[in-house]
Amino acid sequence: MAFRQALQLAACGLAGGSAAVLFSAVAVGKPRAGGDAESRVVEAPAWAGSARPGPGVWDSNWDRREPLSLVNLRKRNLESGEEELASRLDHYKAKATRHIFLIRHSQYHVDASQEKDRTLTPLGREQAELTGLRLASLGLKFNKIVHSSMTRAIETTDIISKHLPGVSKVSTDLLREGAPIEPDPPVSHWKPEAVYYEDGARIEAAFRNYIHRADAKQQEDSYEIFICHANVIRYIVCRALQFPPEGWLRLSLNNGSITHLVVRPDGRVALRALGDTGFMPPDKISRS
Repeated sequence: MAFRQALQLAACGLAGGSAAVLFSAVAVGKPRAGGDAESRVVEAPAWAGSARPGPGVWDSNWDRREPLSLVNLRKRNLESGEEELASRLDHYKAKATRHIFLIRHSQYHVDASQEKDRTLTPLGREQAELTGLRLASLGLKFNKIVHSSMTRAIETTDIISKHLPGVSKVSTDLLREGAPIEPDPPVSHWKPEAVYYEDGARIEAAFRNYIHRADAKQQEDSYEIFICHANVIRYIVCRALQFPPEGWLRLSLNNGSITHLVVRPDGRVALRALGDTGFMPPDKISRS
C-alpha cells in the first residue's frame, strides 16, 4: 500500500518546490529473505526545507514573496482596517514579469584533468556563436548576464556577449556544476551522499537567489540570461514548476541550448522553451 501511495505522489508531482514531501512519504521496498518488501523512509536533505501543500496544489508563496506573507498583521491599525491593509499589500506586490533564459554552456574538452583546462572545443565555440546570434535575433532588451565561474561557462559567456553589446556580466560560484539531489530513478554510477549534501545546498541556494517573482520596485518586464550547466538548469526547471526535484535527471539538454522560464507578478511560472537548439544545424548539435 505504501508503495502504491508513493507512485500516486510521484505521478501527481510535488507542490511547493520542496523535495521534503517525497522524501518523507516514499517507502522504498527492500526485499527480505522471505520475499516480502521491507519499507524504509528516505529522509529529506537538510536543505530541502519543510513539506509544502499536498500533490497537485500550487504553492503561491513558493518564493516567499507573496504580499500577504510580507505584511506583519499584528501591527495592523484597527481604526483604518481593510483600507490600510490593502495599501500595505500593494506596496509589496510585484508589477513586472521576469523572463529568465537559462543557457547551457557549449561543448568542451571533457577529458582535461583540471577544470581550468576544460575549455570549449572548436564545435563548442561555433555553438556559442549560434546561441549568441539566436538571442540577439529575439530583439529583446536583456538586462544582464549571470554566469557560472567555471571555465566552459566563462568562455561561452564571452562569445555570446559579443552579440549582446552593453549587457553587463556577473560571475557567481552558485551556478557551478554539481549534483543537486539524488535522482529518482537512481543510477548506479552516480554520486555518494556527501556530494549531494554539499552541491545540493549550493544549487538550491542558486535557485532561491535567482528564481523568484520581480521585486515590487521593478516597473518594467526584465529579460535575464543565466549561463551555466545542465544539472543546475534541470534542477531549477523542476523546482520552478513545482515538479518533483529528484526527477531532474529525466531531462536532457543540448550544448548551447536555451531554456526560457517566465515568472509572472502573481508568482505563477511558465516554461516557454526547454533545451531549444532548433536554431542550430543538425551537425552542430551535441550533448557532451
